[in-house]
Amino acid sequence: MKKLSLLLASVLLVSSLTVACSANNSQGSEKQSGKTESSSKNESASVLVGIKGPLLSLDPANYRDRLTESVLRNVFDGLVTADEKGVIRPAIAESWENTSPTEWVFKLRKDVKFHDGTALKAEDVKFTFDRILKENGIDGKTSPRKGLLEGVKEVQVVNDYTVKFVLSSPWPILITMLPLQQIIPKAYAEKVGDKGLAEKPIGAGPFKLVKAKLDERIEMVRFDDYYGGAPKIKNLAFDVIPEASSRVGALKTGEVQRIHDLSASLAKTLISDPAVDVKTVEGTRVYMLEMNVQKPPFDNIKVRQAMNHAINMDIIIDKILYNYATRLAGPMLSNAFALDTSLKPYEYNPAKAKELLAEAGYPKGFQVVIDSDANNKEVAEAVAAQLRDSGVEASTRVWDPGVLKPMLLKGERQMFMGDWGNSTLDPFDFLNPKFITKDRGNYSMYSNPRVDELLKQGSQEIDNEKRKAIYKEAQQIIYKDAPWVFGFSKKEVEAGVKALQGWNPTPDGSLYMSKVSVGK
Repeated sequence: MKKLSLLLASVLLVSSLTVACSANNSQGSEKQSGKTESSSKNESASVLVGIKGPLLSLDPANYRDRLTESVLRNVFDGLVTADEKGVIRPAIAESWENTSPTEWVFKLRKDVKFHDGTALKAEDVKFTFDRILKENGIDGKTSPRKGLLEGVKEVQVVNDYTVKFVLSSPWPILITMLPLQQIIPKAYAEKVGDKGLAEKPIGAGPFKLVKAKLDERIEMVRFDDYYGGAPKIKNLAFDVIPEASSRVGALKTGEVQRIHDLSASLAKTLISDPAVDVKTVEGTRVYMLEMNVQKPPFDNIKVRQAMNHAINMDIIIDKILYNYATRLAGPMLSNAFALDTSLKPYEYNPAKAKELLAEAGYPKGFQVVIDSDANNKEVAEAVAAQLRDSGVEASTRVWDPGVLKPMLLKGERQMFMGDWGNSTLDPFDFLNPKFITKDRGNYSMYSNPRVDELLKQGSQEIDNEKRKAIYKEAQQIIYKDAPWVFGFSKKEVEAGVKALQGWNPTPDGSLYMSKVSVGK
């Protein structure tokens, strides 16, 4: 904490010596004599945000990590963006048209500049996407984000401010996936190479990167020529503070002004603090227990259904999550596209669970280890206690995610208490990786040929009503097969000091800071 205080003090000192720059460009330049005390304060203000972990990369095409994306969204912009309700809005692209089932045309704004002052044009867009789509296109490796562009065949330059996306087959969710891809300058990237770009990236977002140590601090400064209007604050930094209680402590002492990823219990302790605002929004991450369906005892459908009856998710949501969560009947979020609302949560019924276990050949239960990371430890322990009441000898083990993931992908674990994001709210971005046979997030080892067929159909069907029918059938099969103990979605809970204004948590956890100001 002392280190953070000294760093903050140094930033504020430098900021106070900096000549004030113009305020929000979208509102026009104010005359010096017309500035208020508040606007003058904001022009040199510094804001620090406490984040839970390190960034994986500064290269916007070389990671698959929500936290990294949440921070880098302040440096880079995409063709389109999603607002706080998930609605797609123009960004670098001012308009677009789906000219045929396999072609989309985007018109670019003509006032967008990169942080080095160069104009953003169609060649930059094409270069950005070519780099992601090309096998081994980034320092000899394939972009981890290529899977987010599954339906894209190529990007073509029509003219300086028009690009065309050509799809390999109809892919109705292209526009939904594009906020996840951030545009970089071709000339700069070619000059410095992949390693140079990752060390000193240049984007077209509201803040310019100053310097970064991925596991400690990422420092930025306002980009006055941002096409969306210059941010109101001058300096922005993200400090890595892994322990949630330490982030709360840093907020209370004023060492940081905003923190994210609050647990329900910590949120309760802050609500009564008059110096702090606690804000929530419905999240886009599903929490569940995945069972390895390829190994006993979870290769038996009755055992998997018994697990759903043996666990009281409502009690967990009430007593552990303090109702900062929403119960899910099946695999999908409660506000996702094509949700099958006819599905109802499995009834908590320990007697039914024991009956099913006996029918499956486990009248005396069995032993199981529930694996989790630190963030899901408390829920995993509550689940284990409930399972013991149903005759299942359950214990828990907490892992580092980097160690556990390879074992999950190899099918080496029994039961996993985990989570998976679905920021687009589209089934393609969630059901496909979690349930298609041997896909990248299928930790339950689930394999059903009909589900594979349906999910592939759904990713290509352009008629929304037909897509809904396809995905509803898939949900019904998954619900009955029960490869998971279906769980819940958490609210995104964040906190900030009262003086920090213009911020709100977003469903996908993005830490947007371009509209933030500092009041009294």
